[in-house]
Amino acid sequence: MAALTGAPGLLEHAVGYALATAALATPRLLPRATPCAGWDLRTLVLHVSDSLGVLAEALQSGQVGAGPAPGGEPDPVACLRRRARALLGVCAAAGRAERLVAIGDRELTVNVAAAAGAIEIAVHGWDISAACGVRRPVPPGLAAALLPIAPLLVPRATRAGLFADPVPVPALAGPGDRLVAFLGRQPRLQAAPGTG
Repeated sequence: MAALTGAPGLLEHAVGYALATAALATPRLLPRATPCAGWDLRTLVLHVSDSLGVLAEALQSGQVGAGPAPGGEPDPVACLRRRARALLGVCAAAGRAERLVAIGDRELTVNVAAAAGAIEIAVHGWDISAACGVRRPVPPGLAAALLPIAPLLVPRATRAGLFADPVPVPALAGPGDRLVAFLGRQPRLQAAPGTG
Protein backbone atom coordinates (compact mmCIF):
# COMPACT_ATOMS: atom_id res chain seq x y z
CA MET A 1 0.00 0.00 0.00
CA ALA A 2 1.23 3.47 -0.87
CA ALA A 3 0.26 4.78 2.57
CA LEU A 4 2.59 2.29 4.26
CA THR A 5 5.47 3.24 1.98
CA GLY A 6 5.01 6.88 2.98
CA ALA A 7 4.36 6.09 6.65
CA PRO A 8 7.33 8.06 8.05
CA GLY A 9 5.98 11.16 6.29
CA LEU A 10 2.50 10.46 7.70
CA LEU A 11 4.03 10.18 11.16
CA GLU A 12 5.78 13.53 10.70
CA HIS A 13 2.47 15.08 9.59
CA ALA A 14 0.65 13.58 12.59
CA VAL A 15 3.32 14.91 14.96
CA GLY A 16 2.97 18.39 13.45
CA TYR A 17 -0.79 18.24 13.96
CA ALA A 18 -0.39 17.05 17.57
CA LEU A 19 2.07 19.87 18.25
CA ALA A 20 -0.45 22.41 16.92
CA THR A 21 -3.24 21.04 19.11
CA ALA A 22 -0.96 20.77 22.17
CA ALA A 23 -0.31 24.50 21.85
CA LEU A 24 -3.95 24.92 22.95
CA ALA A 25 -3.34 23.05 26.23
CA THR A 26 -2.71 25.85 28.69
CA PRO A 27 -2.00 25.03 32.35
CA ARG A 28 -5.53 26.17 33.25
CA LEU A 29 -7.03 23.51 30.90
CA LEU A 30 -4.92 20.54 32.08
CA PRO A 31 -7.54 19.27 34.60
CA ARG A 32 -10.23 19.07 31.87
CA ALA A 33 -11.79 15.75 30.87
CA THR A 34 -10.87 14.30 27.47
CA PRO A 35 -12.57 11.92 25.04
CA CYS A 36 -10.35 9.20 26.59
CA ALA A 37 -12.41 7.82 29.47
CA GLY A 38 -10.93 8.58 32.87
CA TRP A 39 -8.14 10.79 31.53
CA ASP A 40 -7.69 14.48 32.11
CA LEU A 41 -5.84 16.63 29.60
CA ARG A 42 -2.59 16.44 31.56
CA THR A 43 -2.68 12.61 31.48
CA LEU A 44 -3.46 12.63 27.76
CA VAL A 45 -0.61 15.01 26.91
CA LEU A 46 1.81 12.90 28.97
CA HIS A 47 0.54 9.75 27.22
CA VAL A 48 1.18 11.33 23.82
CA SER A 49 4.66 12.36 25.02
CA ASP A 50 5.37 8.79 26.11
CA SER A 51 4.13 7.48 22.74
CA LEU A 52 6.44 9.89 20.92
CA GLY A 53 9.37 8.67 23.02
CA VAL A 54 8.56 5.00 22.35
CA LEU A 55 8.24 5.67 18.61
CA ALA A 56 11.57 7.49 18.53
CA GLU A 57 13.24 4.59 20.33
CA ALA A 58 11.62 2.03 18.00
CA LEU A 59 12.60 3.83 14.82
CA GLN A 60 16.12 4.57 16.04
CA SER A 61 17.10 1.30 17.72
CA GLY A 62 14.82 -1.19 15.97
CA GLN A 63 13.15 -2.31 19.17
CA VAL A 64 10.53 -1.17 21.62
CA GLY A 65 11.64 -1.18 25.23
CA ALA A 66 9.95 0.25 28.28
CA GLY A 67 10.05 3.73 26.77
CA PRO A 68 11.20 6.91 28.44
CA ALA A 69 11.27 6.86 32.21
CA PRO A 70 8.12 8.42 33.64
CA GLY A 71 8.81 11.59 35.48
CA GLY A 72 7.03 14.24 37.40
CA GLU A 73 6.91 16.51 34.37
CA PRO A 74 6.05 20.01 35.63
CA ASP A 75 5.12 21.09 32.09
CA PRO A 76 3.57 18.24 30.09
CA VAL A 77 3.27 20.35 26.93
CA ALA A 78 7.00 21.19 27.03
CA CYS A 79 7.70 17.47 27.43
CA LEU A 80 5.53 16.71 24.39
CA ARG A 81 7.37 19.35 22.33
CA ARG A 82 10.77 18.00 23.38
CA ARG A 83 9.88 14.40 22.50
CA ALA A 84 8.22 15.50 19.24
CA ARG A 85 11.44 17.25 18.18
CA ALA A 86 13.43 14.11 19.01
CA LEU A 87 11.04 11.91 17.01
CA LEU A 88 11.10 14.26 14.02
CA GLY A 89 14.90 14.15 14.11
CA VAL A 90 14.83 10.35 14.14
CA CYS A 91 12.36 10.31 11.23
CA ALA A 92 14.61 12.62 9.21
CA ALA A 93 17.70 10.50 9.94
CA ALA A 94 16.02 7.12 9.49
CA GLY A 95 15.93 7.22 5.71
CA ARG A 96 13.47 5.06 3.84
CA ALA A 97 15.16 1.66 4.14
CA GLU A 98 12.75 -1.05 5.24
CA ARG A 99 14.04 -2.28 8.60
CA LEU A 100 12.33 -4.30 11.29
CA VAL A 101 11.22 -3.16 14.74
CA ALA A 102 11.07 -5.79 17.49
CA ILE A 103 8.12 -5.53 19.87
CA GLY A 104 8.33 -8.33 22.39
CA ASP A 105 8.48 -11.57 20.41
CA ARG A 106 7.09 -9.98 17.23
CA GLU A 107 8.52 -7.85 14.47
CA LEU A 108 6.99 -5.08 12.39
CA THR A 109 8.48 -3.16 9.54
CA VAL A 110 9.49 0.42 10.28
CA ASN A 111 6.72 1.56 7.92
CA VAL A 112 4.04 -0.40 9.80
CA ALA A 113 5.31 0.94 13.15
CA ALA A 114 5.33 4.50 11.76
CA ALA A 115 1.80 4.08 10.35
CA ALA A 116 0.49 2.78 13.68
CA GLY A 117 2.19 5.68 15.42
CA ALA A 118 0.70 8.16 12.96
CA ILE A 119 -2.81 6.87 13.68
CA GLU A 120 -2.34 7.08 17.45
CA ILE A 121 -0.70 10.50 17.41
CA ALA A 122 -3.24 11.99 14.98
CA VAL A 123 -6.25 10.74 16.93
CA HIS A 124 -4.81 11.83 20.26
CA GLY A 125 -4.03 15.21 18.68
CA TRP A 126 -7.76 15.42 17.95
CA ASP A 127 -8.50 14.36 21.55
CA ILE A 128 -6.32 17.22 22.82
CA SER A 129 -8.17 19.77 20.69
CA ALA A 130 -11.52 18.36 21.82
CA ALA A 131 -10.50 18.62 25.48
CA CYS A 132 -9.48 22.23 24.86
CA GLY A 133 -12.95 22.91 23.41
CA VAL A 134 -11.64 23.71 19.93
CA ARG A 135 -12.81 21.97 16.77
CA ARG A 136 -9.56 21.24 14.97
CA PRO A 137 -10.15 18.15 12.76
CA VAL A 138 -7.35 15.81 11.75
CA PRO A 139 -6.00 17.36 8.51
CA PRO A 140 -7.96 15.91 5.55
CA GLY A 141 -4.92 14.67 3.61
CA LEU A 142 -3.47 12.94 6.67
CA ALA A 143 -6.80 11.40 7.64
CA ALA A 144 -7.51 10.23 4.07
CA ALA A 145 -4.13 8.46 3.97
CA LEU A 146 -4.67 6.83 7.38
CA LEU A 147 -8.27 5.69 6.83
CA PRO A 148 -7.52 2.68 4.57
CA ILE A 149 -4.80 1.35 6.87
CA ALA A 150 -6.60 1.97 10.18
CA PRO A 151 -8.75 -1.22 9.95
CA LEU A 152 -5.61 -3.25 9.25
CA LEU A 153 -3.73 -1.86 12.24
CA VAL A 154 -6.69 -1.53 14.62
CA PRO A 155 -8.84 -4.59 13.86
CA ARG A 156 -11.99 -5.23 15.84
CA ALA A 157 -10.42 -8.26 17.55
CA THR A 158 -7.59 -6.27 19.17
CA ARG A 159 -9.11 -2.87 19.84
CA ALA A 160 -10.64 -3.68 23.26
CA GLY A 161 -9.01 -1.49 25.90
CA LEU A 162 -7.26 0.60 23.26
CA PHE A 163 -10.10 2.21 21.31
CA ALA A 164 -13.88 2.22 21.67
CA ASP A 165 -16.07 0.67 18.98
CA PRO A 166 -16.57 2.71 15.80
CA VAL A 167 -19.40 5.24 15.88
CA PRO A 168 -21.60 6.05 12.88
CA VAL A 169 -21.01 9.26 10.93
CA PRO A 170 -23.02 10.85 8.13
CA ALA A 171 -22.17 9.66 4.61
CA LEU A 172 -20.75 13.08 3.76
CA ALA A 173 -18.45 13.24 6.80
CA GLY A 174 -14.92 14.37 6.01
CA PRO A 175 -11.94 12.03 6.38
CA GLY A 176 -10.91 13.52 9.74
CA ASP A 177 -14.35 12.88 11.21
CA ARG A 178 -14.43 9.35 9.72
CA LEU A 179 -11.01 8.55 11.21
CA VAL A 180 -11.84 9.64 14.74
CA ALA A 181 -15.26 7.96 14.50
CA PHE A 182 -13.58 4.71 13.42
CA LEU A 183 -11.58 4.93 16.64
CA GLY A 184 -14.66 5.45 18.81
CA ARG A 185 -14.87 9.24 19.02
CA GLN A 186 -17.94 11.40 18.42
CA PRO A 187 -16.56 13.90 15.89
CA ARG A 188 -19.26 16.51 16.43
CA LEU A 189 -19.39 16.21 20.20
CA GLN A 190 -16.06 17.52 21.41
CA ALA A 191 -16.14 15.94 24.89
CA ALA A 192 -17.57 12.50 24.04
CA PRO A 193 -16.54 9.65 26.30
CA GLY A 194 -14.44 6.87 24.81
CA THR A 195 -11.27 5.01 25.62
CA GLY A 196 -7.73 6.30 25.24
